[in-house]
Amino acid sequence: MPEGPTLAQLGEGELIRRLGTFAPPGQFDDDAALLGAALLGAHPAGDPPLVLNTDVLVEDVHFSAATMGAADVGWRAAAANLSDLAAMGCRGAVGITVALVAPGDTPWAWVEGAYGGMAELLAAHGGVLLGGDCSGGRQRLLAVTALGRLPAGGGAIRRGDGRPGDVLISTGAHGLSRLGLALLRGEALPALLAAGRERAIRAHRRPVPRFDAVAALGASRPATLDWRVAGCDSSDGLAIAASCLAAASGCTALLSRGALPLAAELEGQDAGEDWCLWGGEDFELVLALEPAWAEGLVERLAGACRIGQLVEPQPCGTLGWAEGGAPIAPPAAAFHHFG
Repeated sequence: MPEGPTLAQLGEGELIRRLGTFAPPGQFDDDAALLGAALLGAHPAGDPPLVLNTDVLVEDVHFSAATMGAADVGWRAAAANLSDLAAMGCRGAVGITVALVAPGDTPWAWVEGAYGGMAELLAAHGGVLLGGDCSGGRQRLLAVTALGRLPAGGGAIRRGDGRPGDVLISTGAHGLSRLGLALLRGEALPALLAAGRERAIRAHRRPVPRFDAVAALGASRPATLDWRVAGCDSSDGLAIAASCLAAASGCTALLSRGALPLAAELEGQDAGEDWCLWGGEDFELVLALEPAWAEGLVERLAGACRIGQLVEPQPCGTLGWAEGGAPIAPPAAAFHHFG
């Protein structure tokens, strides 16, 4: 019998907190690791600081042959890592390393397709394949490490840099990836136009890292404001992203129900609000900004919208509705690592 709690009992958040005790203080607090001097605000002249991130895609957990081909798996594996670089303030990637684990009976065609998908993503959004490793194992797994640099004149985006009064911004719509997964699984859904189906399936299979949003963030910064941006990506869901920002910043995030960035294809769907909040894998950025900066970003970046604000800690915890302050709780079917 194992001693103490299992990983399922701990949950991902508590596991990461415990793992962080083996690292320098604060090292596990963000989407990726910053290498170099302490980075709060814009960095000084010289080589921009490096940003390092690792993400793992496991067969039958993050992907399956029933919902995507090998090229889509490779694209997603690389995109997930580049998204975390964007969430830290990078506008591009230097490159990636890839560790491949697969059973010995895996066809070469699958491996070729997966690496081809990664190459497609890098060709479209920057970076090169730097190297990696391979090993036999019981199931297919891609562990990707991405390396980027913060832009000259910019600064890091940190989860804990939010303040009460900051406006919460989403860089795009949410729930579309979850809709795409439902379509690929053949779940019963109201009829959608072919264009909507294709858009949802592509959102699930081929997410896009939002380096463009980081560029717009820098361009919309008011000259009178110092660099201070809280943010993370929404790969685990919009609600979790907002809650993580609030918790790290010592605040409560209040979301406006009427301003949720619901994908147009989810309008009228019974599961629309849940998928928008908890569906995950949309890979947008959720940012907390001073109001003047938030207004400038929404004006400059198509699809960006105001979704709520950070406030002093409230009885509802880290996440609640702006209308009445009731807590926002996940549905029973929400995804949990190790669950």
